[in-house]
Amino acid sequence: MATLGTYPTPVEPAPRLAVALGLDERDLWVKRDDLLGLGAGGNKVRKIARTATAAVERGATTLVTTGAAQSNHARVTAAAGARLGLAVELVLRGEQPEAPTGNLLLDAMFGATLRWSGDVDTPTLERLAVERVAELGPTAALIPYGGSDAVGAAAYADAGHELLEQVPDAAHVVVAVGSGGTMAGLVASLGAARVLGVDTGAVPDPLERVARLIVELGGPTAGLRLRRDQVGDGYSTFPAPVREALLLAARTEGLVLDPVYTGRALAGLAAAVREGDVRRGERTVLLHTGGLPGLLGSPEAQAWATTLAP
Repeated sequence: MATLGTYPTPVEPAPRLAVALGLDERDLWVKRDDLLGLGAGGNKVRKIARTATAAVERGATTLVTTGAAQSNHARVTAAAGARLGLAVELVLRGEQPEAPTGNLLLDAMFGATLRWSGDVDTPTLERLAVERVAELGPTAALIPYGGSDAVGAAAYADAGHELLEQVPDAAHVVVAVGSGGTMAGLVASLGAARVLGVDTGAVPDPLERVARLIVELGGPTAGLRLRRDQVGDGYSTFPAPVREALLLAARTEGLVLDPVYTGRALAGLAAAVREGDVRRGERTVLLHTGGLPGLLGSPEAQAWATTLAP
């Protein structure tokens, strides 16, 4: 398997954030998968190491994947292609912007070819990527949406074991859920009771996707914990609880989250504490899945930032 990241990622205490949430100062830790490396890091690095290796072993010279315009997964696929000497084509939702920002800027730097699909839903986006692979022929390989097939999700089964060595008494591991592979892998190794997923609105069927991947990994699906209350008006929106979560992390721990994934994960954790699903004295780990370039590429976040000046 290609070595595309730096392991294990650190686990850091977050005492001021814990107290602000209503926990004890020793309760909350942050698993820093944003520090994995390879093109600004994030959870997609673990997945692409497996999925790209599998593609190369099948003889691929071109990787094709898909996602939203500011997709972290697409950016990491582009970076992996550059590292491995492979061509990369990204089938992205939306229209080409006048100037690339955030992840789009990095996609261009890594040399990926971008294909814009217009405002289509996720299943259509996935179908367009499959069609592009067929057009390119046998040396092209499809990297699944979000890197989330059984091969990619297995990377987070490994990450779960890594986490257990660092925080063996973890009662809750909180993670944003997009395409489902990260949560599925964690559940496969940690069990459903320990993993609290927070839906981001990336797909219409997150629970079904997570459960299907867990079955493929041989893990338990009973009792899955998935909050769906932080989606707001949709995946690309920036709801008030998420804005509050970003400020809280930044101003208590100097920790930068993104408006789509980690911001929603922290907002979901805050709601879980208020409702008593996560309680004082229970060791809790927030999985930081990266996404900083997406924050820098979000017009909503940029507009919001202008209101923060003292």
